[in-house]
Amino acid sequence: MKYVYILHSVTGEHFYVGVTDDLRARLKMHNAGNVPHTSKYKPWNLKTYTAFSDTDQAFAFERYLKSPSGRAFAKKRL
Repeated sequence: MKYVYILHSVTGEHFYVGVTDDLRARLKMHNAGNVPHTSKYKPWNLKTYTAFSDTDQAFAFERYLKSPSGRAFAKKRL
């Protein structure tokens, strides 16, 4: 299973979109500061996630969520 997830920073209006096999472990890594891109905005809360059995679909959905229309979709619907 692949999980596409959206994190929200507790300290501000920052969001992060990613893909992982182990959602709990990945969230712990983000909150521990082990991910350079997200370390300065920690702590993070999990806003939402979607599970995919197809890896290609998971990465395609992640790319979509990082696009302008995907960000608008996530802001309005997720």
